[in-house]
Amino acid sequence: MLTFLLPSTLMMAVGPVSLIVIAVVALIIFGPKKLPQFGRAVGSTLKEFKDATRGLADDDEEEEEKKKDTKKIESNS
Repeated sequence: MLTFLLPSTLMMAVGPVSLIVIAVVALIIFGPKKLPQFGRAVGSTLKEFKDATRGLADDDEEEEEKKKDTKKIESNS
């Protein structure tokens, strides 16, 4: 019976009511003093991840430009 319920629960969307329920449960579990700390930690982690992925994308673009430049130089010679 669990296998029949699994696909329908995976298809369930997270709406505003679900987010409110999650926030209330988090408030009850962690308390009002710890939630801002968790929020800051999550925010800084996301910022570091974003900066790291941006750096990787920039590195890829620089490598492509170098390859194009070397091909132009070789074709002109």
